[in-house]
Amino acid sequence: MRILHTSFALRTVFRCGYSSTAPIRTMATDIKFNASLSRTDPQVQPVLIIGQLRHLNLLKFSQLAGKLEPRVNEETFKNAIACLHPAPTDKCSLYLDVATVAALPLKASRHNTGSRAHSITRLVKNHVLNVNEESVVLVCERENLFASACAVVRAFPLYSRKTGNGNGAKSPNSDGGDGHALRSVVNVEFVIIDKDGGVEKDPLSQDDLNCLNETARAIRHAARIVDTPCNEMNVDHFIENISEFAKELSLQPQIIRGEELQERGFGGIYGVGKAAAVPPALVVLSHEPKGAQETIALVGKGIVYDTGGLSIKGKTAMPGMKRDCGGAAAILGAFYAAVKCGFRDNLHAVFCLAENSVGPNATRPDDIHTLYSGRTVEINNTDAEGRLVLADGVCFANKDLKANIILDMATLTGAQGVATGKYHGAILTNSEPWESKALQAGRKSGDLLAPIIYCPELHFSEFASAIADMKNSVADRQNAQSSCAGLFVAAHLGFDYPGVWMHVDMATPVNCGERATGYGVALLLTLFGSHTSCGLLQSIAPGDEEPPSKRICRD
Repeated sequence: MRILHTSFALRTVFRCGYSSTAPIRTMATDIKFNASLSRTDPQVQPVLIIGQLRHLNLLKFSQLAGKLEPRVNEETFKNAIACLHPAPTDKCSLYLDVATVAALPLKASRHNTGSRAHSITRLVKNHVLNVNEESVVLVCERENLFASACAVVRAFPLYSRKTGNGNGAKSPNSDGGDGHALRSVVNVEFVIIDKDGGVEKDPLSQDDLNCLNETARAIRHAARIVDTPCNEMNVDHFIENISEFAKELSLQPQIIRGEELQERGFGGIYGVGKAAAVPPALVVLSHEPKGAQETIALVGKGIVYDTGGLSIKGKTAMPGMKRDCGGAAAILGAFYAAVKCGFRDNLHAVFCLAENSVGPNATRPDDIHTLYSGRTVEINNTDAEGRLVLADGVCFANKDLKANIILDMATLTGAQGVATGKYHGAILTNSEPWESKALQAGRKSGDLLAPIIYCPELHFSEFASAIADMKNSVADRQNAQSSCAGLFVAAHLGFDYPGVWMHVDMATPVNCGERATGYGVALLLTLFGSHTSCGLLQSIAPGDEEPPSKRICRD
């Protein structure tokens, strides 16, 4: 059977603020979440059904007949399910190439997500068709609904500059928006398997749909920022994106830029970005509802391009450095979606924006900068710049915003990929209970995490300087680089900081191949889901699980 492997031309349902001299040419797909299964003919609207084999075997043909008839009968459906032997995945055509059923991996280890999110994304990328409208049906348990939905969303990146007759081609019949893309619609629908092995009959609530829609927008927008090159996503453009979301949320961003950064003591951000044509900035969004009990600050590394500075990267290491703003992009998306989902506590997003460029005003190795913490840093590697901007950001979150929970997210170290791999970000924190929560949130959201060592008394000596409070890069690059990089940030917050500090290094999962993943948005929404009024996020938010070191052995 011939199976088409074509990518969708895409565009989000939602308008994202964007300013550029070049016209936006986005791949055009509307992702539409439906409350229940719609009745369609697969010859008119192709359908891809995805689920774990044990769940697919529980289905009766009548429960999916509305998506398959009159092209597929019950015998064909049962035979197809019987033919599935996932290793790790498998698929079977039900009718030509327009009705397909696919099985997810049989097992998920304790470090994987039970939703098999990464396999869902791959199946959707490979087996959706380039047609006007089609459906993806996810067969899953309710606890995996959110992660499964996010996995589908990640298959449809927004950014494209392709021309001609391919994806993103100009069409005189387009909607009159940007006028540069054909449109298609992917309907995402669910068959929810209950605890007893039956199928839930109640449709998704409007609250569920709103949550999924806002999360989808946030993930795709974050990925679009990361995919956009610096000539179209410099500090100015990034601020415009922040301002657009702020306007939608009726918020006014606080912006500190250029020489004002130096005047106010932000030596880290200023020192990294002062050589660039577009000046660096610290931008803050604040959501402060009445009755808030806690103050949470999300701090994002927003290096819109990283040449390495005077410690310049090699010609093969520099391509892809447009993605060095992945932490800030994820925090922008997560902040927006969290507020839309009714965040009940104080929530601040702090964006540390700069281009690490080369020029006459560039920071030199041996220069000493005074950061917002008041501590001095001897620069021994200008390519260790992310920790400098983050140090200013977390210190601002503590001193000015009075946050009792601070999480910074960054594409910080190449060593993260060595330590925790391509799919798992690294979590470093001063709080063992919150480490446990973060790991739970990773599994529930599909944005996986793995812990790295928090041990400042053994590792912080790597930054010893004879003439300043510290250097910015380690003496021994074989000694837990990702942990040490995070500890540099914590040092400016203070190792005696009484609140919760979490550091997420997501240098590798920020992209898959040549496309951004939107990593971090779903993770943060899940981690802080109990602080929202959204029932779906509350249901998957991590509980107060006993930390691993405090569990006793049980037979």
